[in-house]
Amino acid sequence: MHKQDPVLAALKSKTYLGFDFGNKKIGTAVGQLETKTASPLETIRSLNQVPNWDKISQLIDEWQPTGLVVGVSRQADGSDNPITPRMLKFCRQLNGRYNLPVFQVDEALSTFEAKQMLYDDVQLSATKLWAVQDQLAAQLILQSWLNQQ
Repeated sequence: MHKQDPVLAALKSKTYLGFDFGNKKIGTAVGQLETKTASPLETIRSLNQVPNWDKISQLIDEWQPTGLVVGVSRQADGSDNPITPRMLKFCRQLNGRYNLPVFQVDEALSTFEAKQMLYDDVQLSATKLWAVQDQLAAQLILQSWLNQQ
């Protein structure tokens, strides 16, 4: 049995994964509470609108997060929009499968902001934009949560 690096252990104990849930794909990000920084990870394609739990489990195993942060969108008046119930179900499933705290963040503008940033700053093509916008949205969701802690 090898001894774990105490610095690495301390960093991992304050690591959070962020999720931008969508029916077809889920953007993921990783962040540290200590440094209050979040970075995009990858976009996970869902299989027939079912999250790819094998891929999510790989990320959980790899990063060993303390908690999970999920963006949940609602109408401007606070009521549910058509995808809100699926987002809340995803939160419950994450909690049930991994026994980790799941924090919800209002993500009303995150995907829109991500598209704007990518289009304005990087001038990405529509195809590339489609591939990475969810990761960036997950990063923005996680970053906003980290900033509030």
